[in-house]
Amino acid sequence: MNQPTNIAPASGKLGVLMPGMGAVSTTVIAGVEAIKAGIGAPIGSLTQMGTIRLGKRTDGRSPLIKDFVPLAGLDDLVFGGWDVFPDDAYESAIHAGVLPKDQLDQIKDKLQTVKPMPAVFDRNYVKRLEGSNVKSMKSKWDAVLEVRDDIKRFKADNGCERLVMIWCGSTEIYMAPHEVHNTIESLEKAIKENHQAIPPSMIYAYAALQECVPFLNGAPNLTVDVPAMVELAKQQGVCLGGKDFKTGQTLMKTLLAPGLKARMLGVRGWFSTNILGNRDGEVLDDPESFKTKEVSKLDVLEYILQPEPTTKCASTTIRRAVTKKRVGTISTSSAGWACRCRSRSIFSAAIRFWPRRWCST
Repeated sequence: MNQPTNIAPASGKLGVLMPGMGAVSTTVIAGVEAIKAGIGAPIGSLTQMGTIRLGKRTDGRSPLIKDFVPLAGLDDLVFGGWDVFPDDAYESAIHAGVLPKDQLDQIKDKLQTVKPMPAVFDRNYVKRLEGSNVKSMKSKWDAVLEVRDDIKRFKADNGCERLVMIWCGSTEIYMAPHEVHNTIESLEKAIKENHQAIPPSMIYAYAALQECVPFLNGAPNLTVDVPAMVELAKQQGVCLGGKDFKTGQTLMKTLLAPGLKARMLGVRGWFSTNILGNRDGEVLDDPESFKTKEVSKLDVLEYILQPEPTTKCASTTIRRAVTKKRVGTISTSSAGWACRCRSRSIFSAAIRFWPRRWCST
């Protein structure tokens, strides 16, 4: 029988450390500060708006998740992170253009206090990005030690009881698992030898786990999808999670594909476009970085639609394509996306989906 897990209460401040303080990070920080200031609502937040049903449906007992589960409150969150650009969270948010300036100005003082620490950066892994706010480390092992020092300093300076790290940095070039990723010992040896199979994201993840800080991966990078990282997380008693944020076209695939499989509708093709903006667009203009994103987006269909004979017409491979369209700044008040899936039912009638969503502030 499984033994119950003892979960410590969420007491004190929770530090949220984010490698990469661009559009994603600053939107999160600004959103939390706006909610705390009473000028925004936690739209899209499962913990803040979601409910959990207790007992029978007719009992009418559906408390908010944040009131039922011992989670840190928004007032307990303290933000920090690293970035290759020295801009504080306000300047970075203005540059990203995701949120209107008049809203950002109302929380400007709060955002300006969040200043990025110098980042671990290697242009061999992100080729379309270059900044001045980087660590001048002599080796990858030195970078690990510096990040660990940053973590300790941030925790002490901000009086945090607990920390979590969320990778919000750029998509690195595509990397396949290497033998150096198999054990903790081989991973550490590779870091000390500056092995090319150790990208910056792995340096952050390794440093976080050694400091007993949970690590969440918000990009499709390899990072923690290797045995050594999983083993280290178990050894340290902390969790790992994430494989890209998946809030656009992949969200639609994970919503629609299970429904098609459940109704036994064979999928002949799935074609989608990745709308790129901000610095994410600049980075993904590099074919090697885009391949990482592309593989992640295509793999989700293979996983959902297995086994092949049941869900693919005539057992043939699905015709799939992920393309990209480069735009400038993407604002939540005007951004939209669409995807198309071509499916066939038993009557051989083509079924097309053109879901479209418009976001508004």
